[in-house]
Amino acid sequence: MRLLGLDPGLQATGWGIIESDGLHLRHVANGTVRSTASLPLSARLVEIHDGLMAVVEQYQPSDAAVEETFVNKNPTSTLKLGQARGVALLVPALKGLLVAEYSPNHIKKSVVGAGHAAKEQIHAMVNVLLPGVAIHGADAADALAVAICHAHNRAGRLAQIKAVESSVAAQSHAGGKRWAGQRIGRRS
Repeated sequence: MRLLGLDPGLQATGWGIIESDGLHLRHVANGTVRSTASLPLSARLVEIHDGLMAVVEQYQPSDAAVEETFVNKNPTSTLKLGQARGVALLVPALKGLLVAEYSPNHIKKSVVGAGHAAKEQIHAMVNVLLPGVAIHGADAADALAVAICHAHNRAGRLAQIKAVESSVAAQSHAGGKRWAGQRIGRRS
């Protein structure tokens, strides 16, 4: 199973691809999509979109996981982060992937064993779980942690997602409106 982890950010969105067979993890690739700070917000979001689309097309993950946004003290920064996160959710969804979301504390607990672990602890554990890997920056390390978290929690999270989709599909067939998150085209 090939999994994509995403750590969204407006300046830098980290991505990490791993393979998991249930017990073993194997690194495939990692990197960062950067946006040009001097461009308007809309153009920066297009840069993130295009960069992530290239990653998904090249590595063909089976599903994806995205870190949830934390609320920053600066509301403008939080809104911009939310917009970048929207792109990170959109790209794999457009490709028909199941997209799971995890809180920062859940990711830390899943990877390190403590929900309030420091970034250094997370990066050290990523290096332990994926030995010998050249990690291309802190954002890529965070994205690999998201992918590892998803590998550890995938079965339960996908069952939740499928239950919601089934409920929505039943409502849709009963004449209800289409839910905005309902899958458009699912890759098999």
